[in-house]
Amino acid sequence: MSQGKVLVLHGPNLNLLGTRQPEIYGRETLDDINNALYERATLNDWDISCRQSNHEGALIDAIQGARLDGTTAIIINPAAYTHTSVAILDALNAFEGKVIEVHLSNVHKREAFRHHSYVSLRADGVIAGLGSQGYRAALDALING
Repeated sequence: MSQGKVLVLHGPNLNLLGTRQPEIYGRETLDDINNALYERATLNDWDISCRQSNHEGALIDAIQGARLDGTTAIIINPAAYTHTSVAILDALNAFEGKVIEVHLSNVHKREAFRHHSYVSLRADGVIAGLGSQGYRAALDALING
């Protein structure tokens, strides 16, 4: 039996990781990040599912689905929706498990509009500026409880 079930959600444009502004987001691809998470989860007897969408509604559908499928935690990088989506916040507020918000860059060193996060109002933890290591740190925090 699994120790827990985590859903990892990647927001818009994260499918371009490795080629989009590598000076900000690094050279690792989304597949690189997901593969590292799958490996770490498997080693610790956790179930993990990783999804990326450029569409707000698809992210909301995934969060709502997590309420019903035994998911115990969500790691989410909402990307640009961080700063705009009350709808994602509302969906997360209806989810009863842990929520960890992750950002590859340090959003507080960037443009002022990136300093506000709707998702942070629900998140149990926020990790920013550690690059892809932030995802692994979020998963480790869940595993280590």
